[in-house]
Amino acid sequence: MQMSKAEKLKQGEYRSRLAARIECQGTACEHSIASENQPPLVRCTLKAINFAWLEVRMKRLAFWLVVSAPSFAGLASAQQLTSRWMDELNWMEFREIVPAKVKTVLLTTGTLEPHGVVNNGADNLAPVKIAEAIAPEVNALIAPHIPYGVTGSMAPYPGAIHIPAEVYAPYVRAVLVGLVRDGFKNIVIINGHGGPQTEALDRVSQEVALEYRVNTLVVDWWGACADAAQEVFGNAGGHAGENETAFIQAINPRLVKKERYSDALATANPPPHAWSATPFPSSIGLYKKGEGTPRDFDQKKAEDYFRRVTSCVGGLVKDTLRKWTLAGFN
Repeated sequence: MQMSKAEKLKQGEYRSRLAARIECQGTACEHSIASENQPPLVRCTLKAINFAWLEVRMKRLAFWLVVSAPSFAGLASAQQLTSRWMDELNWMEFREIVPAKVKTVLLTTGTLEPHGVVNNGADNLAPVKIAEAIAPEVNALIAPHIPYGVTGSMAPYPGAIHIPAEVYAPYVRAVLVGLVRDGFKNIVIINGHGGPQTEALDRVSQEVALEYRVNTLVVDWWGACADAAQEVFGNAGGHAGENETAFIQAINPRLVKKERYSDALATANPPPHAWSATPFPSSIGLYKKGEGTPRDFDQKKAEDYFRRVTSCVGGLVKDTLRKWTLAGFN
C-alpha cells in the first residue's frame, strides 16, 4: 500500500520527534529514529546528565511535600468528616477518623467571671468560637469545652465560679491523658482565661507531653494576638476591655450591654508587686492606664478584630504543626 506524500511527511515528522533514553557505552544518550528515507541510525549524544542538579530538585520537592502535608490532609478530610465536634461523633466514626485522618485535637477552656458590659461566659465563648473557626483549617477535632476555671480575684462577683488551681490542674491533666489514649498526637489548648489558670495549663500540658511523648500547645488567644488589638483599636485593651468586648460583639452583639458602661467599671491592672485586691475593684482590668476601655462599640471594627484573631491563632497552630512534622515529632 503506497503512502501519499503528505502521509510520509507526517510520519517522518513523528519519527523525528520520537526520542527514548538508552544506555550507550555507559553514558546516557539520545536514541532518535531517522526518517523513512534514511537507514535507521543511533545518534549518541555524549552529554552526562547533571545528577547532582536532579538530586537537589528532588530534595526540594520532598521538602515542600512534607511542609504542605498538614494542609493537604486538612483539605482532604474536610469533605469526609461528618462533624468536627467530638461529642457529635459516633464511636465507630471516631475510630475511623483518629488517628488515620485526624491527629490533632483542640481543647478549649475558660471560666465564669464578670466582664464589664458583656456576658460572664466571655472566657468560655471566645475560645470555643476560635476553635470552631480554625478546626477545618488545621485539620482538628474539637473536644468538649471545660467551662470552669481558676477565676481568682474576680470570683466574688455575682455569677462567677472559682475552681482552685489544685483541683483544676489534675482535672485538666486527666482530660489530656484521655485525649492521648483516644489516639491524638497533637493537643492544642485554646485558653480563654489567664493568670493562675495559664500557669496550671502550661505545667500540666508539658507534663503530659513529656510523659506520653505527644505534642502540646497552649494558646492564650488575647496575648498571642496582641498585635491585632493595636492594629484595630490603637491600644492594648484589657480584661473586658475594648478588644475582648469587641470579640464578643462580633460573635453576638446582643451579649453587649453598652448602655450599662461607665468609667467606674474600669481599673488599670497594677504593676507587678505593687498591690493586689480581692475582689478586684472593677470588672474591667486595663493593660495600660488611661486606654483600652470599650467606648464606640463599632461593629465593623469588632468583626475585623475577630477575623484577625482567628487568623492569628490558626496561623500559629498551623506553623507549630508544620514545624513539629519537620522535626520528626508528628
